[in-house]
Amino acid sequence: MALDLDDPREKRPAIDWQHDPWDDPDATDAYVIERARSQRWPFKWVAYTLFAITVVVVLIAGSVGWWYLQQINPSGDPEAAVTFTVDEGETVESLSVRLQNEGFITNARVFRWYVERQGGLELTPGYYRLRPRDHMGNLLAALGTPPEQTYTSVTFPEGFTVDKMAQRLSERMPRLAIGDFLAAAGDGSIRSEWLPPGQTSLEGLLFPDTYQVSNGETPAQVVQRMVSLMERVGRQEDIVVKGYEQALTAYEVLIVASMVEREAKVDEDRALIARVILNRRRIGMPLQIDATLYYRQDEDTPFDQLKALDTPYNTYLHVGLPPTPIANPGRASIQAVLNPAPNPPENGPECQQLPEAERKDNCLWLYYVLADEDGGHAFAVTLAEHEANVQAALDAGLL
Repeated sequence: MALDLDDPREKRPAIDWQHDPWDDPDATDAYVIERARSQRWPFKWVAYTLFAITVVVVLIAGSVGWWYLQQINPSGDPEAAVTFTVDEGETVESLSVRLQNEGFITNARVFRWYVERQGGLELTPGYYRLRPRDHMGNLLAALGTPPEQTYTSVTFPEGFTVDKMAQRLSERMPRLAIGDFLAAAGDGSIRSEWLPPGQTSLEGLLFPDTYQVSNGETPAQVVQRMVSLMERVGRQEDIVVKGYEQALTAYEVLIVASMVEREAKVDEDRALIARVILNRRRIGMPLQIDATLYYRQDEDTPFDQLKALDTPYNTYLHVGLPPTPIANPGRASIQAVLNPAPNPPENGPECQQLPEAERKDNCLWLYYVLADEDGGHAFAVTLAEHEANVQAALDAGLL
């Protein structure tokens, strides 16, 4: 008989149901989550590894970059500029080694690498001014400029002697030796159109000024430039013609101008000091110029000893001009000699102490002495007036 399943009264047979883990919701979620988690772990390790490698690479690159920048631009300020010589036949490789050995750079290979990436370097033999531990770009710029286009400004003040000029030039440009400058200025190899026959010293014939001296110049070339400029200034001031009007040769104008340069402390005194010197020379009176006593002497020597020392430059003992200028005068002192101050008018107050018969020819500026702390002088016609001026200077503590 057939079993009627639709009949509720019929007893249904038991079904053997197998347990499926998917039937357990808690177990199913845990299973799915566990499988997903186990599948993501390998990707995490790959990501972590790549990240770590990236960090290491960045750190290494940063360290290399920092090291490279330290080679290109060392820390701290560059040192003072010194002379560096590029030799004939020099190459960038040999140059880089010398730069490293002499302390200008810290790594020759980096310098060569830097030069290559900056387009190379064409070397010109000569002298250069470089600063040790400077930025390689600055070193490259200096080395890339030919010496004849590299200049150093050197100022020679008015009243400097040849010796002081040599020292000043060597201080500013150490490669230009003092001895070489002095030789060029004293051995007769360089002449001035105003230098007397038999005289070789160019004292007084080097024009004091500010010169742009190139690294390609020699001391002799600098001396020649200074002589040429003095000649040009002299022509501009008409030194030959106007000197003749003062009974002076061009060379003698420079001798007097050198004394004016050393004696005058304020500009307004120059022409008056020039007049005193010219007056004394004209009447055969010793010039008695203190500055001549110190020429080529120890400046610490007491004045009384210098005054008693018999040298050609002792204008207390010897009448007339010293044999050479005692310094190198500037334009203002040259102008003062060529255009000296006039003597006092015979009816002026300065001449009243003279007998009336002597006023016309003998009222001359003949004396001067320091009168104030600024360096101004008091001028006098008579010895008595001069002695009064000297006493006033002593009382004021000026002498």
